[in-house]
Amino acid sequence: MHLQALVDSAVTEVSNVLLGKETQVRLALCCLFSRGHLLIEDLPGMGKTTLSHALADVLGLRYQRVQFTSDLLPADILGVSIYDRNDGSFTFHPGPVFTQVLLADEINRTTPRTQSALLEAMAEGQVTVEGETRALPEPFFVIATQNPIHQSGTYPLPESQLDRFLMRLELGYPDPRAERQLFERRSSADAQPALQTRVSAEQLEQIRQAAAQVQTSENLLDYLQRIVAYSRQSAEFAVGLSPRGALALLDCAKTWALMNNRGHVVPEDVQMVLPAVAAHRLIPSGDYAGDGSALVALLARNVDVIGP
Repeated sequence: MHLQALVDSAVTEVSNVLLGKETQVRLALCCLFSRGHLLIEDLPGMGKTTLSHALADVLGLRYQRVQFTSDLLPADILGVSIYDRNDGSFTFHPGPVFTQVLLADEINRTTPRTQSALLEAMAEGQVTVEGETRALPEPFFVIATQNPIHQSGTYPLPESQLDRFLMRLELGYPDPRAERQLFERRSSADAQPALQTRVSAEQLEQIRQAAAQVQTSENLLDYLQRIVAYSRQSAEFAVGLSPRGALALLDCAKTWALMNNRGHVVPEDVQMVLPAVAAHRLIPSGDYAGDGSALVALLARNVDVIGP
């Protein structure tokens, strides 16, 4: 199947259960195709878990869900060694992290100690338990959901862990048409549609390899560097994009170009992925402490320096 048709079929399949959020679905797929981890932040009941379940189903990968609570311990995620009285030895029992897609549901409702248990897994695809390092399955995705930090019972994710997420998305309220469809579906006798696998493991690896081959011109890289430099030098930001953040922006722009059937990156690809890739990495300063206004200003002030 042609790549764009493959992506469109995956988006259509997820959109059967998450109505009216095609852009967010495409960005989520872009994140996963780019070998990244995804953070979905929004109010309860907005479809965060639904999107996570649907992505795992459409990719056809093994899936585990962990509900993060204040009393969750690192061993509940990573696993633990249990003494076997029959042979007098300890046997390691893997935790739910040993899967291909891990849904860390409401990750900011657990303590920083437990949150940090995922750092090695997300950065290196392995975990170290009781002095022994164990590899995780390939591919390995973390899809985490979190509630806004102003809600009670939340522990804000530290910057070091936020940076492990390639993208952060917000779903927002559904538009009236999508919400009416939701009401009508609930009122009818039709069951929730079962999702079909649309992207095989082999196709996923092919997409990843193809994304790495997408070309970038000198003018495009100049544009990207101006955005990065502006984030570091402008008074609007206390902390700008790190080299890792800049590379994340480039990788996602290349994947977005591929998903739209282009073999080269154009400025619109960078603009499309910029908010999801950069917003959780930038720290606004002073009067710009709102969430998105400073980021929009960053983009607008750099648009006029794009070359052909």
